[in-house]
Amino acid sequence: MKLAVFASGSGSNFGAIMEAIRDQRIQGAEIVLLVCDKPGAYVLERAASYEVPTFVFSAKDYPDKVAFETEILRQLDEAGVELIVLAGYMRLIGDTLLKAFGGRMINLHPSILPSFTGKDAIGQAFNYGVKMTGVTVHFVDEGMDTGPIIAQRMVPVEEGDTIESLAARIHKVEHEILPKVVQLLANNHVKLENRKVKISKGVE
Repeated sequence: MKLAVFASGSGSNFGAIMEAIRDQRIQGAEIVLLVCDKPGAYVLERAASYEVPTFVFSAKDYPDKVAFETEILRQLDEAGVELIVLAGYMRLIGDTLLKAFGGRMINLHPSILPSFTGKDAIGQAFNYGVKMTGVTVHFVDEGMDTGPIIAQRMVPVEEGDTIESLAARIHKVEHEILPKVVQLLANNHVKLENRKVKISKGVE
């Protein structure tokens, strides 16, 4: 299965997937393209170190979302991409990509959805005072973090936590759960029926 990873920042989850592929914890999948909307983002250095091709763009260079998503779609088609993984991509996906990759696009979000959608989910949860938060991997739909849920894992908020210490534990869980979901998808163990996701082999 040929993957494209979309990222806007440091790309630690991109790195986690690449390492899982190298260690053969993910088999039958490869990253053939990194898409990044932030020229200068550290994820581009990671991609270079793994020799993964990149498509980098600035939204301001295009007249609208349709224009830059059309170019992204062209890049995806040229690379033969079968699955998109949003891993810290800080843009809402538009109709152009949704129509082409509906049911073939997943997102990683650092909360137990449907709670704390959008930006700074870790800070939202911490400031709200919850005792448990976590990580969700879900299919992408037209909403913000509203797509059908594939997998979730809880992360407790511990006494004395700071946003930074909580974030570190959440990121550790992200790096574990996302490669497992990618492997399930590569093995065709995930079925989407309406909003229900059926998994023939669970995520531990």
